Order: sequence, then structure tokens, then C-alpha cells
Amino acid sequence: MSEKASFTDRVVAAGFAAGWRLVPLLPRRPTAAVFRFLADRVWRGRGRSVLRLESNLARVSGLDAGSRELGELTRAGMRSYFRYFHEIFRLPSMDRAEIVRRTHVIGAEHVHDTVAAGRGVVLALPHMGNWDQAGAWLVGVGHPFATVAERLRPESLFRRYVAFRESLGMEVLPLTGGDGHNFGTLATRLRKGGVVCLPAERDLTKNGVEVRFFGAATKMPAGPPLLAVQTGAALLPAIVYFEGDDWGIHIHGELPVPAEGTRQEKVSALAQGLADVFEKGISEHPEDWHMMQRLWLDDLEPR
Repeated sequence: MSEKASFTDRVVAAGFAAGWRLVPLLPRRPTAAVFRFLADRVWRGRGRSVLRLESNLARVSGLDAGSRELGELTRAGMRSYFRYFHEIFRLPSMDRAEIVRRTHVIGAEHVHDTVAAGRGVVLALPHMGNWDQAGAWLVGVGHPFATVAERLRPESLFRRYVAFRESLGMEVLPLTGGDGHNFGTLATRLRKGGVVCLPAERDLTKNGVEVRFFGAATKMPAGPPLLAVQTGAALLPAIVYFEGDDWGIHIHGELPVPAEGTRQEKVSALAQGLADVFEKGISEHPEDWHMMQRLWLDDLEPR
């Protein structure tokens, strides 16, 4: 790691530490306004992340590149993204009953009924809205769960993020650098009737399953559908979004495992089913989709 990158990582880690310490002590509306102001400044700067978000939103919205409408959608996307950070700094100090009360959920029965029947649940979701708040809601209604987290730099920031999520009631496994038994651990939780929540529209392992997504090829993680195939758990797609000052979650019904075919064919079919549900949810709430990385195969840089 370069000296400059190391310094930047330390600054970012210090900023997050200050956020978790200071933001809960300040009034919500003024701090929310500050985060919107920062979002607008970043949007106007048109850095690499903003341009990538704009390109991704052009795909999912059909808006023309360079159009005023696409620019406004991208600004709304940045405001949504910065709202996420404002909220995660406040979440640990928020009343859990308030989190549950202000979360408007469609399809919660899909989780409740499946767990009550003794089956595990794999909740698969895209990077939308405030997924940490959605996790706090899930714990708040009686379903603690396990998840996997991407390893952030520096290590101090990763540890702080893990501690934050654990404080909300999640069991957090590192994507890399752990004991290497994540799949087995998650499968064990599911076979005991537990709940697992996993981001599922961007493959971080380079071993993903190819799907059609908004008319083009991309790869999605094999983990969520494979866990459903291997354990018999219900695979439930979930869409998370902001609803005014509150939050919305749409939990869709179980994606059925095909009765015929090889294991790989079943996993591929389930992955495509997830892509189809995600496509509809992102189309309905494009400003809340926080995808600032290359996603589609034809966007990836050649090796």
C-alpha cells in the first residue's frame, strides 16, 4: 500500500470514528442538512464514483447520458448514499422500538411464517437504501441473523464496522481473512432454522453466476442461491429503500428451487430469479441504488 493510500485510509477511519461518536449527540435535522450539502458537493465534483453511479443509473433508467434528468437522478442517488452514512452514525443510539415502528414492510410474513415452520431463510438484497437499518428492523422483530462483510481498509475501520453491526444484533463473518468456513457456518445456521442476510447483486469473489440484468450480462454471487439449494432454506429477495423520513422494505415470496437439473443449473436459475426481482425493485427506486462500482461485464476493464 502506498504512503498516500495509507494516509487516506487513516483519515477515512478517523472520520467514521468521529461520526459514530459525535453525530448522535447533535440534532438530526441540522446534521441531515450537512450530509445533503456534502452529497451535493461531491455530485458537482463529478469524481470517479459519481461518474460510475451516473453510468449505472443510465442503464437502469434508460435516461440519456448527459441529460438533465440523469444528472438530477444521480444527485438524488448521492443524497441517498450520504443519508445512509448519516443514519448509520445514529443507529446505535436509536430506540429499537422506533426503528421497528418507522419501518414499513411488505411481505414480512414470508420471514415470520418460514421461521415458524422451522426452515431457514436466506434474505438476498441489492445495495439499496439503508441495509443496516433493515437489519436492525429484522433483529427488532425477533430474527437475529448472520451476514458476511467485505473487508475494508484500514483494519481499524473494518473492526469498527463489525462492532457497529454486532451492536445491532448481527453475527458478522468477514468475506476474507477469516477461518475460511463462511459457507459452512451459514449453512449450519440455516439448517437450525436461522436467518442469513447477504448482498446479492455484485460478485466480489470472481466466482459468480452469470445472469441477464437490465438487458446485459453481469455476475451475481453464487452464495445465496447455493445455500438455498444445499440446505433447503427459503430464498427470499428483499428490496430496501427510503420512504420519506422512514424506511421501506419489500420482502418477496420464496424463489422455488427447480425440481430438475444439476446443482449448477438450479443455482443459475435462482440467481436469474434474484436478478429479475432486483431489476424491478431498482427500477421502482433507482435513486436508492448505491452502485458506484463497475457491475456489467462489458464495463469491466480488460485484464
